[in-house]
Amino acid sequence: MGIYSVTLVNMKIAFIFPGQGSQSIGMMDSYSELPLIRETFNEASDILQQDLWALVSNGSADDLNLTTNTQPVMLTADVAIYRAWQQAGGARPHYLAGHSLGEYAALVAAESLSLENALRLVRHRAQVMQETVPEGTGGMAAIVGLDDATVSSICTEITNSLAGTSLEPANFNAPGQVVIAGHSQAITQAVTLAKSKGAKLAVVLPMSIPSHCSLMQPAAEQFALLLEKTVFQSPKIPVLHNVDVQQHPETASIREILARQLSSPVRWTETIQAIAALGVKHVIECGPGKVLSGLTRRIDKNLESFVLTDYNVFLKTVEALK
Repeated sequence: MGIYSVTLVNMKIAFIFPGQGSQSIGMMDSYSELPLIRETFNEASDILQQDLWALVSNGSADDLNLTTNTQPVMLTADVAIYRAWQQAGGARPHYLAGHSLGEYAALVAAESLSLENALRLVRHRAQVMQETVPEGTGGMAAIVGLDDATVSSICTEITNSLAGTSLEPANFNAPGQVVIAGHSQAITQAVTLAKSKGAKLAVVLPMSIPSHCSLMQPAAEQFALLLEKTVFQSPKIPVLHNVDVQQHPETASIREILARQLSSPVRWTETIQAIAALGVKHVIECGPGKVLSGLTRRIDKNLESFVLTDYNVFLKTVEALK
């Protein structure tokens, strides 16, 4: 029996929002005839004075992949699809979470942060991240097939052998799938060492910014200044945060955790495990791509994952989870 062939009753639902890495040209094409989607993109474009719809529809991949473009585009796409879900009468989620940048979409969905303020934050976030570590100085790599402890030991071994370098786990994405971040030279050596220790895959990612590691501490401190000036509300739906896998109902605490997020690892495996422990049975990836759904299946096979990348599947999911 297919996942859309029955109506599911009294089941807890969590929405998870993707961040950088899920973007692609044409990612919103199947939603192009839905007025609310275009309205949300128009709203965001007016705020940033940049045509975001043109960028995702027929821009260049190089332009879309610029961090200062990717972050506001993914936020807008995530929020637009969530608004469409609400308009279609979709079930209200019990919990929210977002992977790195996706945490801002979760806060907008929770009515803790307006879309306008979220857009200004993520545009500034991208700028300070890019400016903190000059291009070519830092990077990130994905390591698959080694446990967390082994990856951490690789980082320690490399930094002990290369004076003045930094290298740390940045994303604990799923069991056996960790992203590391730090200085470029350290990243290159770590890839070689990981392969020698039996990694199924160890590859440098096409990112010039070493996110979620101590190299981003200056960016976190600068970003905190804007966060202090930004209006937040207490979330109306609980949000689990990347840094500590906790809910933060107080606005001061949200500001603090968002600043820390820049230089702290994304604890995604623990986040999905915490969602399951709260009694959630169905997890909906709200945004372009299927990256988070794939991670969810690796983390907990008992969770049923849904994706909203295609409008026809979106409509079936709305009906199935009413």
